[in-house]
Amino acid sequence: MSAVLVIAGTDSSGGAGLTRDAAALAHFKVGVLCAVTAVTAQTDAAVLRIERVPAAAVAAQIAAALASGRVAAVKTGMLGGAEVVEAVAQSLPPGLPLIVDPVLAATSGGALLDRAGRTALIERLLPRTRLLTPNLAEAAQLLGTHIAATEEEMIAQAEALCARGPAAVLIKGGHVQLPLATDWLVMADGTRRSYSAARSSVQLRGTGCALASAIAAGIATGLDLPTACARAKTYVTDLLQQTR
Repeated sequence: MSAVLVIAGTDSSGGAGLTRDAAALAHFKVGVLCAVTAVTAQTDAAVLRIERVPAAAVAAQIAAALASGRVAAVKTGMLGGAEVVEAVAQSLPPGLPLIVDPVLAATSGGALLDRAGRTALIERLLPRTRLLTPNLAEAAQLLGTHIAATEEEMIAQAEALCARGPAAVLIKGGHVQLPLATDWLVMADGTRRSYSAARSSVQLRGTGCALASAIAAGIATGLDLPTACARAKTYVTDLLQQTR
């Protein structure tokens, strides 16, 4: 069975992180291997404590997962700091599809990647990334600019992020005040695709984790990127509807 290596943190509430990643991969019948970067104590309202895993231990977990011979794609979530970002960059072989969910902060507001880690992410991981999946706040932080308020600004920011190395950027429009929740896929070759769904009033943590892992599942099983993104969008939309 093809597998995705998820490099991310745990969330004690089960709402996000590796728990949400594993659920998405199981839904698509794709195996999951993991490298834990941090253990967090969280509720829906707050991040109570973070214990970061040493970079050497993260590298050892990645090496062990790769030794299985099953890894067909890699998805990163919470990395926590520059040392772990560097360990990931050094540990992953070239050519392995990498989906980066740039987890910078928890939904409740707690910081999950420090400033040095953000710089390392931009310099060390983005140039080898197959797909970057920022929400609006993450895109703005990575670019050092304002949060996009229109679809035109979303596309422009996705293009600016593509210029930093990723083969493609999927910028998520869940927080733009428009009738539909539209995500834009912008690829380095100039291709653009949009994925829209009815806006939901449901607040559900971990949708970014679920979306990126669902895309990774598609890539691991041979789907092209636009198709993988479309299927993942449907999966997350269904999750929101089931939570009503």
